[in-house]
Amino acid sequence: MIKVLIVEDDPMVAELNSSYLAQLSGFCLAGIVANGEEAIKFLARHKVDLILLDIFMPTIDGMELLSHIRAAERGVDIIMVTAARDSQSIQKALRLGVVDYIVKPFNLQRLQAALLAYKERIQLIRQGQNLDQNDIDQRILLKTENIAGEIPKGLERETLALLVEQAKNSADFFTTEEMAQQIGVSRVSLRKYLDYLAKIGVLEMKLTYRSVGRPVHMFRIITKNYSV
Repeated sequence: MIKVLIVEDDPMVAELNSSYLAQLSGFCLAGIVANGEEAIKFLARHKVDLILLDIFMPTIDGMELLSHIRAAERGVDIIMVTAARDSQSIQKALRLGVVDYIVKPFNLQRLQAALLAYKERIQLIRQGQNLDQNDIDQRILLKTENIAGEIPKGLERETLALLVEQAKNSADFFTTEEMAQQIGVSRVSLRKYLDYLAKIGVLEMKLTYRSVGRPVHMFRIITKNYSV
């Protein structure tokens, strides 16, 4: 179980983040604190794997806390969830090793995608096995890889890119019909794109049997690091 500390001075935002977290398996809320000073005290007493961290807070702000954590060499990962969108803040946070940077306001799918990608990476690392270069690149470092290249005849690059972006925002499996409604194409046309992405390993596909009717193909993006 991944133990998560929310560091957020706005009680409504903290509660919202907590409710988002509760919807995902494999995570548990370790606690909620309102600023960096409280977070330092909390970390001294509790085991935490991941922090959802705001920047703008009183006493000790999020960037100061991040610097403190890195200087203390604490084994905790950070996802920034903040209204700070200036390039200096983003660059500093990345240099200090945040695993993701989410700008407020955000939607549930974006936070869920970040958490699921983090869980996948942690599970792979915790297995303690020897990893090949592809595992390191695709599932740990999350390097961006262009999947487009020469796409099959009959597929449009714009539609493929839209599908990939929508799939990245989906936290769970989706059906052909659900995705067709989201991006505004027919089910028949979309299925060609889904089959192609499944073939090259971008999407996971499974067959789901329901109580009535024919089985349904479900899809889910495997990694969040592909672009067209």
